[in-house]
Amino acid sequence: MTSELELNQFALRIRVGIVEAIAAKGGGHIGGSLDLAELLSVLYRDFMRVRPAEPDWDGRDYLICSKGHAGPALYATLALKGFFPYELLRTLNQENTTLPGHCDRTKVPGIDATTGSLGQGLSIACGTALGFRLSETAQRVFCILGDGELAEGQNWEAAAFAAHHGLDNLVAFLDWNKMQIDGSNDAVMTLGDPVAKLRAFGWNASVVNGGDVLAIQKAVEAAVTEKNGAPTMIVLDTVKGAGVTCVSQMANNHCIGFPGALLEQAMEELIARGRALGMEVRKCL
Repeated sequence: MTSELELNQFALRIRVGIVEAIAAKGGGHIGGSLDLAELLSVLYRDFMRVRPAEPDWDGRDYLICSKGHAGPALYATLALKGFFPYELLRTLNQENTTLPGHCDRTKVPGIDATTGSLGQGLSIACGTALGFRLSETAQRVFCILGDGELAEGQNWEAAAFAAHHGLDNLVAFLDWNKMQIDGSNDAVMTLGDPVAKLRAFGWNASVVNGGDVLAIQKAVEAAVTEKNGAPTMIVLDTVKGAGVTCVSQMANNHCIGFPGALLEQAMEELIARGRALGMEVRKCL
């Protein structure tokens, strides 16, 4: 397994990539992208069985990012892993880009499902996991959900389906940052206790600190090794915009403009974080 230091270093590189991509566009979905850096670091360093040079490899594990507006986080990760040139991040959501604002499997190497219409990703993940089961492969499916999208009823149909079919090759993650585009979850649609709800549906479910790479690593390792005939939901207790204080402290950072002054402030913090982790972060201005 990758060390805590290396995982945190990779998470920082992912955050830099997110900031660089969104700053080049002049704005975008940054809050719910930044808070996934630790999860993506752990998945792509330790668990995702993929081949960057062969993104359509038949034996790969799949990652379904149901909260498709977090595409910048996944794009930064894939670029760092070598799926496509890092420089393409600067074309995010711009004319003739191959990196649209939301995840698109027809344009981006390493993206396994086109998402953005919230509430559909878990169903895609369930169908894929069942397909792997019927094909008798050892492939796994990982799925990232936003907490706001759990107001969509299709998620709960998918949750019942996964438990009924005992899809223990499915590991889902809930980005529990308690915020969505229209405000807090409690104000828009109270979620309640997601762990209790998923357990009631027959899932293995637990909550971990979404900024703690070792806690995430331990939870994912248990999910992929300790099979008990049930799907797993790992609830990530996160802060929207985590890792960049000037963003996380905004009242609503779901999708924002990103002017030069904000970029300067964000990069100063990321550079300082790099020094603390013993690595150099270049200033992307």
